[in-house]
Amino acid sequence: MEKNEFGVWSITLPDSGGNPAIPHNSRVKFRFKHGGGSWVDRIPAWIQYATVDPARFGAPYDGVFWDPPAPYQFKHPQPPRPTAPRIYEAHVGMSGSEPRVSTYREFADDVLPRIKANNYNTVQLMAVMEHSYYASFGYHITNFFAVSSRSGTPEDLKYLIDKAHSLGLRVLMDVVHSHASNNVTDGLNGFDVGQSSQESYFHTGERGYHKLWDSRLFNYSNWEVLRFLLSNLRWWLEEFKFDGFRFDGVTSMLYHHHGINMAFSGQYKEYFSEATDVDAVVYLMLANCLIHDVLPDATVIAEDVSGMPGLGRPVSEGGIGFDYRLAMGIPDKWIDYLKNKTDEEWSVNEIAGNLTNRRYAEKCVAYAESHDQVCVHGFPLS
Repeated sequence: MEKNEFGVWSITLPDSGGNPAIPHNSRVKFRFKHGGGSWVDRIPAWIQYATVDPARFGAPYDGVFWDPPAPYQFKHPQPPRPTAPRIYEAHVGMSGSEPRVSTYREFADDVLPRIKANNYNTVQLMAVMEHSYYASFGYHITNFFAVSSRSGTPEDLKYLIDKAHSLGLRVLMDVVHSHASNNVTDGLNGFDVGQSSQESYFHTGERGYHKLWDSRLFNYSNWEVLRFLLSNLRWWLEEFKFDGFRFDGVTSMLYHHHGINMAFSGQYKEYFSEATDVDAVVYLMLANCLIHDVLPDATVIAEDVSGMPGLGRPVSEGGIGFDYRLAMGIPDKWIDYLKNKTDEEWSVNEIAGNLTNRRYAEKCVAYAESHDQVCVHGFPLS
């Protein structure tokens, strides 16, 4: 194997008789000895597909070499960016009426036409990237370049996106670059074997661990981490024709305190201080530059509750580059009114203030309910 200037080990296996050295759909792992002298098996960090034996409870995932002889060919162009996105948030696996995990093709054929009929123009897909723990709703990622195999293959996901484009629907991916699963068997955490922070995907010590999410935190100052995450964004845009992203957990990325126990009041000292993670801010600026270079019509949304100034302004202006910020205070206020206030206690002034609470010239996505209210916090409006 050879080690490049970024510290990445690789090996090239030449074709055999015109055929790939590793046949399509082969299960793959690699074995290495870490500093403690133990040999461990790991899934390659850049694997494009990973599966698990559903008959074995707690079985580890296997990497799968995905190189189909007849890859899916997209038939429909990507729709142009709308003036105002009307977004339908969806979890493919939970989208069916039966008590089982639904598939990409079922979602494409059964659910997308209903979304279109209800006048949405954008679909935001959760839980696309592979995650071994299903109950995480897709937010504890183990394999960043692989589609969630519970709902099908990479070609099945391409079929879904192509079908959406045929209906004039744009497709955004809920991308998780704010943290990674702490799973050492199936995910990136398995490559953290005691080396220094500059030789790892994650920070060492407490800085590399999110105490509320029980997950690992990326070292955005590491060149290989930047290459890995930026390449990941380009992969989903070019290989699967996604039309943009909703970045999860941006508040956690922006600050060393991750927004924990913080009540942001809007004072600038809360945003521009030693508490700000400058490396993460630079990564987000690079990410938005890359996304809009690869796909100028892309839509990129930040999940941020802090109100960081410049978050929704272009990098050319000194901003972080997102097109929209989620107006996360609106659903909380809406639920508070419905559950805790009588009709006579509703304040039009307070409602209007909440709806217009945004930075100058910043575009926001307003919504009354999302998976946070329904699945995470247990406050569904229905």
